[in-house]
Amino acid sequence: MTAITERRSLASKPSRSDSIFKTVTFTAGATTVGIMLAVGLFLSLRAGDALSVAGPSFLVEQEWSPETRVFGIGAILFGTFTIAIIAMCVAIPLALGTALLISEVVGGQLRGFLVSLVDLMAAVPSVVYGLWGLFFLQANVIPVSAWISTYFSWIPIFRVSDASGDVLTEASAFTSSAFIAGIVVGLMVVPTQTSIMREAFSQAPVGEREAALALGSTRWGMIRTVVLPFGRGGIIGGTMLGLGRALGETIAVYMIISPIFTINWEVLKTGTNSVSALIALRYGEASEFGLSALMAAGLVLFIITLIVNFTASSIVARSRSGAETS
Repeated sequence: MTAITERRSLASKPSRSDSIFKTVTFTAGATTVGIMLAVGLFLSLRAGDALSVAGPSFLVEQEWSPETRVFGIGAILFGTFTIAIIAMCVAIPLALGTALLISEVVGGQLRGFLVSLVDLMAAVPSVVYGLWGLFFLQANVIPVSAWISTYFSWIPIFRVSDASGDVLTEASAFTSSAFIAGIVVGLMVVPTQTSIMREAFSQAPVGEREAALALGSTRWGMIRTVVLPFGRGGIIGGTMLGLGRALGETIAVYMIISPIFTINWEVLKTGTNSVSALIALRYGEASEFGLSALMAAGLVLFIITLIVNFTASSIVARSRSGAETS
């Protein structure tokens, strides 16, 4: 007589708490995506009138005069990316060094204090950074800008000159520049980048750390061969998330810069602009069509920021333990 063996099902019926948790998390995620899509749809609808008039030239036109139907964000986008790039040049070394200090050098209560201090910096309002940059940092950076311009003016971006090409040396030529705004924005994004990098570094395998030290490696050698390769995804992801924050910063940039609507290749010279600062500057006085033009500028910034943030998220998600250590 042949025995019939039935397969046992390993599937279990989810408990009520699991079902509630799954429903709540799914609802939260769907709500977040829905809000993001609603914002994009709102900006697209409100920007339709301006984009239909400007056409593709909206992305390259430097003048901003919606009343005369001649407007675009060519110069404004250039200023936005200039400030963001300067901010990254300031923020990345500071964030990387601080993250390594917290995760690999200090310990005990000092480590907890530094983590709390970095998190507290992230909570400081933008207007405070703007006031600090305007009334304190700017006066101290002007001599540095003048020194850079004096000894590195052979590099075009560090040259400060007037319309006729003569080199400018007076202090007023170095105020409200993209360089100063970039430094302030860079200090604003340091806490965000530091937190992400520190979290990635702290997850480096203890076994690989100890193996490197046991083989005679110095602390720096262990960091270079184990911690940094393991945290590469965190470094790139934190950098790009900081870049997204730098691209959209409004109040601090608005308080520091002197708005212009031409491409300024001289980053140390007075005058620059950004999309977010343009919206803050022109929103109160804009006509109905001018408001549509501002919405179009906001839509471009919204799309750029989404691309940067999604790219950063995908890089962080692909980071795996020990994937790139040797």
